Amino acid sequence: MPEQQAAEQRRADGSQTLERGLVALRLLAEAPQGLGASEIADRLGIHRSMAYRLLTTLTRQDFAARDSAGRYRIGLSFFTLAEQVRPPLLDIAQPVLRELAGRLGATACLVVPENEHAVAVAVIEPPGSGPRFSYRVGNRDPLDRGAAGIAMLAAGPALAGEPERVGAARLAGYAVTHEEIVPGTFGIAAPIRTPGNIQSAAVNVITHSRELSERAVPLVVAAAERITRLLADPSTP
Repeated sequence: MPEQQAAEQRRADGSQTLERGLVALRLLAEAPQGLGASEIADRLGIHRSMAYRLLTTLTRQDFAARDSAGRYRIGLSFFTLAEQVRPPLLDIAQPVLRELAGRLGATACLVVPENEHAVAVAVIEPPGSGPRFSYRVGNRDPLDRGAAGIAMLAAGPALAGEPERVGAARLAGYAVTHEEIVPGTFGIAAPIRTPGNIQSAAVNVITHSRELSERAVPLVVAAAERITRLLADPSTP
């Protein structure tokens, strides 16, 4: 029994070590100025020596790089791997989102579902010095709250017991919400129809202005439809 418990503990420790390493990698990705081993240790709640071992492993595999001041930053392997698995949806959507953000003067996002959450995989801020939101790539919101989540649920077939507003968004082709995710803001989203419905996605715009939210509806729908056409045929003008 003690041997079995020890084996189970080793497996648990291994999983915990991997998880800590992945969290450390995420922390580095979110800190372009770099982080020291002590900062990583504090944020992970572990001893500095353990943080140093995690960072040494990441550095050996080029997922982290250590500068002359002893600070760690994301390494080249991180970017290489990310580029290799970059989905076509992201490349196609970003120029459309950039144009949409510029026309509206509002933040435009590409959102996909993951584990009952709506996750932002691209966030385009409008040009100029207007207001900015604390919304970033990787932001996660409940799938059943907010315009983007509702739009993605509406992209699928009708389900028994689904919220009434999901069915309404399916009929309308878009969803609008107010203060469900970010206080004082409107969310306007339209579903993207991916080929074969392999993955749901949505175009989402966030604004403080009610007038802009109303004006945004046809532009958001048009952007989602354009991305849908480009996914089916990249040569589409």
